[in-house]
Amino acid sequence: MATVTSNKILIFGASGYLGKFMVKASVSMGHPTYAYVRPIGNAGGDPSKRLLLEQFESVNVTVIQGGLDEHEKLVSVIRQVDVVICTLPVPQHLEQMKIIRAMHEAGNVKRFIPSEFGNEVDRVSGLPPFEALLENKRKIRRATEAAGIPYTYVSANSFSAYFIDYLLHPHEVRDEVTVHGSGEAKAVLNFEEDVAAYTVKVATDPRAANRVIVYRPIGNIASQLDLITWWEEKTGRTLKRVHIPEEEIVKLTETLPFPENIPVAILHNIFIKGDQMNFKLTEDDLEASRLYPDHKYTSVTDLLDQCLFNPPKPKLASFA
Repeated sequence: MATVTSNKILIFGASGYLGKFMVKASVSMGHPTYAYVRPIGNAGGDPSKRLLLEQFESVNVTVIQGGLDEHEKLVSVIRQVDVVICTLPVPQHLEQMKIIRAMHEAGNVKRFIPSEFGNEVDRVSGLPPFEALLENKRKIRRATEAAGIPYTYVSANSFSAYFIDYLLHPHEVRDEVTVHGSGEAKAVLNFEEDVAAYTVKVATDPRAANRVIVYRPIGNIASQLDLITWWEEKTGRTLKRVHIPEEEIVKLTETLPFPENIPVAILHNIFIKGDQMNFKLTEDDLEASRLYPDHKYTSVTDLLDQCLFNPPKPKLASFA
């Protein structure tokens, strides 16, 4: 049921990995929700994509199929909404310039949340392949500010279901686990559904206007060694730790071809350099779990409990 404070929310990249969760969160909070997606013909006839759009429409999501080069369509759609949330994937980050131009022309957007959902880009740096991605995100921030569009920048750090699956392979019975570097660097691992819920909340919260918000709940701060130890305790198994030295990972970022060197550089930044915890939050910083203490987030240990029975593989958001 819509609330008095409901806003019309437009989500770009709505059929993508994070976008599906964002649509679900927006609908569940009572916001009239619009999903801008690539024409279904460009999905290669993927039946799962068609089914997802049907799921959207079944819960009264307005689905608009179009490209980012269709400027007049973008302006027309944006004029119908209050808030724009973008979840476009890494290769399309600079494509957000087209959305910014359309928002500037429309002139009605109350809040824009660009596609970031990772490290706090103005306070961290990385090896060259990752630094290039961070710089693209900074360009979008500066373009948003130059256009005078109200914004909230979201530093959601890391997706816990994705990285738990990548690091621990909880759906497999293994005797050993790979550790990047010493394994001691702390990262912040947030459940994808919580990332979406927090994002929809901040998108309509006056306190977050023209601010950066960091998602750093205390229960989601963990190192690789923490994850391994907790998983061993829950499964009753002992895993052999196979360490990949930092020097080897740095070398891979220099020798692997683009774009294969990007994931390695990201792993280095998060799990060896520990950039997500390399700066302290001050009283002036906005932190999601402090801003919304009533939201019960899924902690890393909660998610590991779920993994015992339901491994966190990427999945479609449920609208049942």
